[in-house]
This record gives sequence, structure tokens and C-alpha cells, in this order.
Amino acid sequence: MNNKIPPPVVTLICGIIIYFSRSLFPEITFQSINIISVLILLTGIGTLLTAASSFKKYQTTINPLQPDKATHLVVSGIFGISRNPMYLGMALILLAISVKFNLVGGIIITFTFISFITKFQIIPEEKAMMKLFADEFSHYKKQTRRWI
Repeated sequence: MNNKIPPPVVTLICGIIIYFSRSLFPEITFQSINIISVLILLTGIGTLLTAASSFKKYQTTINPLQPDKATHLVVSGIFGISRNPMYLGMALILLAISVKFNLVGGIIITFTFISFITKFQIIPEEKAMMKLFADEFSHYKKQTRRWI
């Protein structure tokens, strides 16, 4: 694995940066900012929990730092929409924080998070999945997008 920092920690760091860098970016507010932020947050949390539940259902590892320990390739449910719903959930949580506290800077940081996770977490995980599940994973990659 290229990434030794657990993705939830990366998410937390990005969320803190979004919040504390708000003075560096123009403030953008609108009437329904709280509602939109909460809806995105709930969608992100729901996506994360649904993905974690799928891993538990199939009794395979949820540890992103040890993808080679996977015992089952989960392709159903939310994994039929995104190959990486847990990371999608984390990105949505960051987007919710961005909408509420720092729209411009938050979007930049969220896209930086997506790029970082893709390069240092998802691509190495995909290599591990290819070794473990070869043809099944290759077919899954063709059917399901990496993010959404």
C-alpha cells in the first residue's frame, strides 16, 4: 500500500483544514445552506454505513490498509453504484462541511482529498483486488464506476 494514513484520518484532517481555512476564502452564504449541508452530511454518513454494513454482511475486511486480507468481493447493493462507496461517503461529508463553513476552499480541499485517496488508496486497493479476484474484479471494474 502506498498510503499508511487511514482514510478516516485523512478525512478528519481535510475537514479540519476546511473549517480553519475559511478566513482565506470568500464567504458564500445562502438561505438554505443549513438544510443542504445536513442533507449532504446525512447522505455521506448513510453511504458510509451502508458500505460498512455490506462488508460486515459478507464477513470481509473493512481495513483499508490491508485490502489483501479481503475474503469476498462485494459487488451488490451500494457497491453496484460505486466501487468505493466508503470513500464517496467521506467525500460527501467533506462537501457538507464545505457547504456549511467554507464553500470555495472546501471544494478545493474536497477535490484534493478525492485525488489523494484515488492515487494513494484506491489504485493500490484495485491492484490488490485484481490479484485476489482477477476475472471477477476485472468484470466489476467494467460494470461499475470508481466513484459514481
